[in-house]
Amino acid sequence: MTASPDLPRPDHRAAAALCVLLGSPEDLRRPGVREAAERARDLLRSGADADELATCYRALDTALRQAGDARGLDSESRGGTAPGITPHIKVAVCPGSTRCTRIERARDLLPAPHCAVNGTRMRKGRLGSAQ
Repeated sequence: MTASPDLPRPDHRAAAALCVLLGSPEDLRRPGVREAAERARDLLRSGADADELATCYRALDTALRQAGDARGLDSESRGGTAPGITPHIKVAVCPGSTRCTRIERARDLLPAPHCAVNGTRMRKGRLGSAQ
């Protein structure tokens, strides 16, 4: 088994990775992953403190790695950002009070994607220079 790296303090990237993970039925079928992911989601929704979230994210990262996902939770391949997007493109962003950096391309005629962390649809907007 690969040693799990220390995750940074709970930040927006981990919340974005959690959101992408919760939207992936294949990943949630792995043993122990669904329970750990749902616990992290519940803590994030309830506004838990940073230490408690960090502990939960580490447990989820460990569950993913033990289930055979070498990426763990907080990796670039989980889709925390959308490289190559230019500022005039419409995007869907996190709608919650605990905002993550997940960005999805928003299609005009389709509803915004679902945010699994906050349990609502993402909000549509234009990509800003800070994103």
